[in-house]
Amino acid sequence: MQRELLEVPGNTQRLDGGAMFGNAPRVLWERWLAPDELHRIPLACRALLVREEDRQVLFETGIGAFFEPKLRERYGVQEDRHVLLDSLAARGVSHEEIDVVVLSHLHFDHAGGLLTAWEEGRDPELLFPRARFVVGRRQWERARNPHPRDRASFIPVILDLLEASGRLELVDGDRSEALGPTYRHLFSDGHTPGMLMTEIATDEGPVVFVGDLVPGRPWTHVPITMGYDRYPELLIDEKRALFDDLLARGGRIFYTHDPEVGLARLVRDEKGRFQGEPIG
Repeated sequence: MQRELLEVPGNTQRLDGGAMFGNAPRVLWERWLAPDELHRIPLACRALLVREEDRQVLFETGIGAFFEPKLRERYGVQEDRHVLLDSLAARGVSHEEIDVVVLSHLHFDHAGGLLTAWEEGRDPELLFPRARFVVGRRQWERARNPHPRDRASFIPVILDLLEASGRLELVDGDRSEALGPTYRHLFSDGHTPGMLMTEIATDEGPVVFVGDLVPGRPWTHVPITMGYDRYPELLIDEKRALFDDLLARGGRIFYTHDPEVGLARLVRDEKGRFQGEPIG
């Protein structure tokens, strides 16, 4: 099947480097991503657009611009406009033309772009009016019944609008009705329960949208995890298993948060460590 994969930048963030690198010491992680004066590192919120002959599939929507100014500052969102919509327009498509939106999980930095940009005195609205929304069932259940540790990561209005749309598909297995048989779903629980990763078949080999299993190139190093991960040891095991499989098949991974690189080929360096080799 003919498919074109396009990176679609969304709004960017700056978040605390210590939180993003878990128990890795600053002397190590600041070599990879230089912090600012507030100890924050730059992060992308990047989506992936897959163009097929008869439809367009969007993997995630980034953080968007739905936060009011005070919260936008708190969470380090750098732009006040909805950058994802501008980026889609630059690729010749509007949000109204997207047929399927796949959400790896429902944390606001991955699903916030579903909403219109903040306007004083106006309630947020759901974008992508004709799209079907694909979410893992266990992630949906987690978002509806969050733990105190991650409650702030989920935005109830997003869940309410998705449910009210009548276009929400909750996925249990490795296939979804909305995407069909040429996409394969994988699940990860290390970052958040029921996170959905999707393998996309291409002529050049498989591409996996890995969500927050591997936010960017530094986290490709297997022991590196985030402070936001619920089960870091499990995440490491999940990462290693995925990498072993993809390396054997010449696979590639897509980073949502790396500030510079979206698509990368999985390789091992001279010491046997996994690395993401940028493509393009």
